[in-house]
Amino acid sequence: MPLDIPARHEPGSPRLEARLRRELQGEVLFDRFSRGRYSTDASIYQIEPLGVVVPKDRADVTAALTIAREEGVPVLPRGGGTSQCGQTVARALVLDCSKYMDRVVALDPEARRVKVQPGVVMERLNQRLRQHKLWFPVDVSTGDRATIGGMTANNSCGSRSIRYGNMVHNVRAIEAILADGSAAHFAEVPGNFGEEVEPERYRGLVRDMRALHRREADEIEARFPKLLRRVGGYNIDMISDAGHNMAQLLVGSEGTLGFFTEIELDLQPIPPHRVLGICHFPSFYQAMDATQHIVKLGPSACELVDRTMIELARDIAMFRPIVDRFVQGEPAAILLTEFAGEDADDNLRRLKQLVELIGDLGFPGSVVEATDPAFQSAVWNVRKEGLNIMMSMKGDGKPISFIEDCAVRLEDLAEYTDRLTQVFHKHGTYGTWYAHASVGCLHVRPVLNVKQELDVRKMRAIAEEAFAMVREYKGSHSGEHGDGLVRSEHHEAMFGPRIVRAFEEVKDSFDPAGLFNPGKIVRPSKMDDRSLFRFKPGYRQVPLDTVLDWSEWGGFASAAEMCNNNGACRKSDPGVMCPSYRATGDEQHLTRGRANTLRLALSGQLGPDALVSDEMRETMALCVSCKGCKRECPTGVDMAKMKVEFLHHYRKRHGLSARDRAIAYLPRYAPYAAPFAPLLNLRNRVPALAALGEKMLGFSARRSLPEWSSRPYRGATNNGAGVPNEVVLLVDTFNRYFEPENARAAERVLTRAGYRVTTPEPMIGRPLCCGRTFLAAGLVEEARAEARRMLDALALTIIARVPIVGLEPACLLTLRDEFPSLLPGDETRDLAARAQLFEEFVASERAAGRFELKLTPMPGQTALLHGHCHQKAFNTAGAAAGALRLIPELTVETFDSTCCGMAGSFGLEAEHYDVSLKIGELGVLPKMRAAAPETLLAACGTSCRHQIADAAGRDARHIVRILDEASAS
Repeated sequence: MPLDIPARHEPGSPRLEARLRRELQGEVLFDRFSRGRYSTDASIYQIEPLGVVVPKDRADVTAALTIAREEGVPVLPRGGGTSQCGQTVARALVLDCSKYMDRVVALDPEARRVKVQPGVVMERLNQRLRQHKLWFPVDVSTGDRATIGGMTANNSCGSRSIRYGNMVHNVRAIEAILADGSAAHFAEVPGNFGEEVEPERYRGLVRDMRALHRREADEIEARFPKLLRRVGGYNIDMISDAGHNMAQLLVGSEGTLGFFTEIELDLQPIPPHRVLGICHFPSFYQAMDATQHIVKLGPSACELVDRTMIELARDIAMFRPIVDRFVQGEPAAILLTEFAGEDADDNLRRLKQLVELIGDLGFPGSVVEATDPAFQSAVWNVRKEGLNIMMSMKGDGKPISFIEDCAVRLEDLAEYTDRLTQVFHKHGTYGTWYAHASVGCLHVRPVLNVKQELDVRKMRAIAEEAFAMVREYKGSHSGEHGDGLVRSEHHEAMFGPRIVRAFEEVKDSFDPAGLFNPGKIVRPSKMDDRSLFRFKPGYRQVPLDTVLDWSEWGGFASAAEMCNNNGACRKSDPGVMCPSYRATGDEQHLTRGRANTLRLALSGQLGPDALVSDEMRETMALCVSCKGCKRECPTGVDMAKMKVEFLHHYRKRHGLSARDRAIAYLPRYAPYAAPFAPLLNLRNRVPALAALGEKMLGFSARRSLPEWSSRPYRGATNNGAGVPNEVVLLVDTFNRYFEPENARAAERVLTRAGYRVTTPEPMIGRPLCCGRTFLAAGLVEEARAEARRMLDALALTIIARVPIVGLEPACLLTLRDEFPSLLPGDETRDLAARAQLFEEFVASERAAGRFELKLTPMPGQTALLHGHCHQKAFNTAGAAAGALRLIPELTVETFDSTCCGMAGSFGLEAEHYDVSLKIGELGVLPKMRAAAPETLLAACGTSCRHQIADAAGRDARHIVRILDEASAS
């Protein structure tokens, strides 16, 4: 039975916290903000935990379980926190294994086996295995953040389960700690076992489970669906007196039976060749009906993408180009059909058979053939992000997961989906569809607003009708994402009361006191118990006078609610997002963690004034405003913009420090400080001055500060009179007062390329500024004033449709990104349409047959280019490389990386120095250090160049400097 938690152990219990801190080496997080961040997963539920432990090792896990048992509190194991059904939320002590318990313990390539700790991320494991031409083939779409422990607990499946099966077919053994504190090695047990199976507690469990199976064998045979995709309940159907693997009973147990400390997996050879056929269908029914015929060709995957997902993906900048490439016209559905194996010719033969089959079914010419690996990878990436793409819908109505994983036989698939669509229409909604057509398991999510009681009632009605239909087709109500709080309630209707009592017997045999993850699989709550929802009855957004325009999202709080917790920001691939999390591994310093904290604060769940609290400041402190989430978060969370809004309210309450003022007001005092450049630069040459600066202003003495120039840029000196093509060169504060050689180089290059260069000047006063430094300090009104000055000065330029070109990505792109939020309207929209980075201007002018620049070849020379985060967020990094490639015989190399770590003033600040270097060491700094001495290093961002010089000891230049050098003769 579930533990009756003692009253002394309410959430945040000081007694429990004190004992854990005293006896554990790992992190103990009991504050209200941390508990809030761990109260949700990727489901609709929210339950505040008692506290959080981030164990360092197995000893910490053992100690935490002992304390929990003795104190009478339940325990919840947690990996990436991306569960769809509420498996990883509970009123329990959360143990997060994802930060430290992430080692590969042993690898045997010959035997094709690996043993890992539960926090290992699947894709990171596969990265290590690639050198041995092996992989772990349970390729879930969230594999770049899903942990092996979580995948094991959920019995995850993946796109290629038709070939490789589910987790239960690929887990060989599990080391687990049981509720009584004993440890056991769950693995193959022969039919005739004796004392050699240790310990006695484990032998007793084997005997009990076999006795249960003998007693219920007929009921199991009658009630368990005969499908690959059956992951509901406990795997008691896999027990046998003839011998069985006890690990298979723990797979899919959702952390309710034992705590996994090591998991042994079977591996597979990587198929050396793959091809992909993208089959288009005019109706959804026809796509579903075709699946049963397609699988006869032996594909390794056959995945559905429906029209809704296609349209949503087209609205997301990072996906639009590839969607437009692989989707023809406006199909109702497409099926991504892959063939993989050793024989490339055989794959092509089967791809040809697919084309013929689809033609015979009445759809000739509707298959896009993808044989290029890079093209295939890009297509699969869109499919992998299907859930997040679906959740990018604006507004309160969202595709909700509660009948998502129903699986039926392929011959019933078309009829089942058609009938289910009719159920949705009956209840006044529609569903989004994608995923695993090959095994009859489609991720279908009705669009509902679970803030409203009416839609919650619809949710139950749809669930009951859908599950009844699944039983009619002898399918499974739980086909991939597990049971959790959503489906456990429905086991009795699915399996019958005897099997449910058997599930309870399993739970009680392993965990008689109910220590582990209460309320999952057995003795569940109601799926529609709104007290457990993220949006509980009475949920409201606290009124707030925002300073930025949030109308696109329906308000600031609604923008925070866009985060669905699916954890794309935890991903292991080399994109930008989220650099601070990659450096720290902390949920607090994750885009998801920040968005959750904002949502809780903006709905009053963290107490009054939470938005302007020091705890919120700490939550936002390591956000480097890289804007990686703006591009890479499929649900559209824009944390850089949210941080500006937060800082505005925080500064209104707490004011500015001297350092904040020094950074924010730089554009205003720079004209007066520039004449004192030699004096100001002494700070970098006199250690005592650096130490004094750290003490007084907080700039790290271990850092150099940007060097003031004695010859700041004063404006265009040769405007090419008589030249018809005009361009406005917008020079920012940094390139004007610190690196004016960049501005002068840009002026020369543009002039040589045939342009009349002008530099805009305000009607009165100092040079123009984008306001970026003010935004970084939360001084939005001051930034708005700078935007107004910019608009006034450029008004005639905008009307004349003259290109406005800038050099510094963080500054120029402010005109495109933040200005419309500062001053919404036609003026800022028109300015944004004209403002371009130098590399964008080059690309557009070249496409128009202009920008004729004579360049001297650089034979044998290589340029290594690092892209600024904002270039990547706005997809201009490729244009920067393209500009360099104009130089004949110059080899241009780029590389994937996250932020450089400097991020404006972030890396200069004493308290952020170490994190700044950690971020840089994730990719940029090692790559720059490793470059050959003769390699030209290029970076368009002033912060990037500063970090590379300071931490890698290398000199990187803006691309205009290299083009200037090549065009000088």
